[in-house]
Amino acid sequence: MSRALRHLIKGLIIMTIASSAASANELNINPPGLFDPTAFGYSQVVIAPGGSRIAYISGQGGAGSDRVLSPDFATQVAQAYANLGVALDGVGAKPNQVIKLTVYVVDHDPSKLGVLTEQVVKMFGAALPAQTLVPVPRLALDGMLFEVDAVVVVE
Repeated sequence: MSRALRHLIKGLIIMTIASSAASANELNINPPGLFDPTAFGYSQVVIAPGGSRIAYISGQGGAGSDRVLSPDFATQVAQAYANLGVALDGVGAKPNQVIKLTVYVVDHDPSKLGVLTEQVVKMFGAALPAQTLVPVPRLALDGMLFEVDAVVVVE
């Protein structure tokens, strides 16, 4: 058997094992040795199934189609996640297909974590995506307090 053929067979075996492992295990993983962030509304690791198409959803803010921003942080967060839901519908995806969120919070402080966690759990249930929170001094529009973007596996 040629060396190239052996490498090809080894590669196929590894891909098969990796594919089986991903389908046999949950796609949302909190490995032992890392903090379990489930109570805070995210997962440490999310695996995108092989052969998936990926959609990147731009930052969704706290204004509705009327472009009016509430001065209330919780209202903006709820509206931003509602907007994310509309964007998911637009690509034919469901919340459990979101693998990564990045959230931007103006003047972040720990008191805002409860609001963030509540909305994430409400939208994603147990299929918590990986997530990064970035405190920022300002967002694109005056009065904008929150923004969320997403990476989605589209079937």
